[in-house]
Amino acid sequence: MRGQCQDSALAGGVMAVLEQGTPVQMIQLLQRPWEERFRVCLGLVRLLHYLSNSPLGSVALLDFQPRQFVMVSGELKLTDLDDANAGEPACQAHSDCLLCFPLRNFTALCSPHGVCEGLNEMRNLYNAYRYFFIYLLPHQTPAALKPLVDQIMNATGELKQSINKTLEVFEDILHVYKSGMYLRNMPISIIKDYAVLKGIGTAGNMEYKCWLSYSHQGCVLSVYNATEAALICNSHPQCTSFSVSGQKTWTGRLLASFRSGFSHLVPDVSSTVYVRRSKASAAVL
Repeated sequence: MRGQCQDSALAGGVMAVLEQGTPVQMIQLLQRPWEERFRVCLGLVRLLHYLSNSPLGSVALLDFQPRQFVMVSGELKLTDLDDANAGEPACQAHSDCLLCFPLRNFTALCSPHGVCEGLNEMRNLYNAYRYFFIYLLPHQTPAALKPLVDQIMNATGELKQSINKTLEVFEDILHVYKSGMYLRNMPISIIKDYAVLKGIGTAGNMEYKCWLSYSHQGCVLSVYNATEAALICNSHPQCTSFSVSGQKTWTGRLLASFRSGFSHLVPDVSSTVYVRRSKASAAVL
């Protein structure tokens, strides 16, 4: 629910404003690019951070499974609050603060105030790890981001850090990814191997498919800039050219289309085509 409006002219009249979402399908998410899977996990961590510091106190999601969430324009939204519990559980001893999962058990501390300090946060965070992170984060992680992702996986899998620290690491990953900092060691000269045609598009394309593409019809990947796209094209034996248009992902990164050939060039003010010089003759059919 986005909010509610109450008409003062109508006694007890309330109008609810709702968002329409689609159920979370884990199999479909696994087939999405890493950037989109990271977005889901980042949204979940931001939600858990809010629940740990909500106006109602710390809130635990007792039925924490993908079916409790929906996707709205690429963002993860919580749809079922029936099993949300506000406030930490009461306790008399540390043994009252046992958190049991199928493969692991954890224990929170019983505070002097008689509540299990941080138990709700621990429950939410470990459930995020076992239902979302373990499936969505590690696979196809950009190599330079792997140490940070490994840090998240190890820390949440062992509950070694708070939701505040977890969110901090997620935001660090987002910053590094958006800013292109992970490309510091990339050879800039690689782009010199390509002829650059600005304001030009291609027609009669010979497409090829690649893993985790944004398109099911060809190879469309997220890149920070044309140099990164050139690096990817060089790593694909069948790639002879790629183009970059004004299309961007949710992080502001560019979408690059890779192909093995095309029949002719056409005017397109929003597109720039990059053709590998060593394969320029093969690129045009």
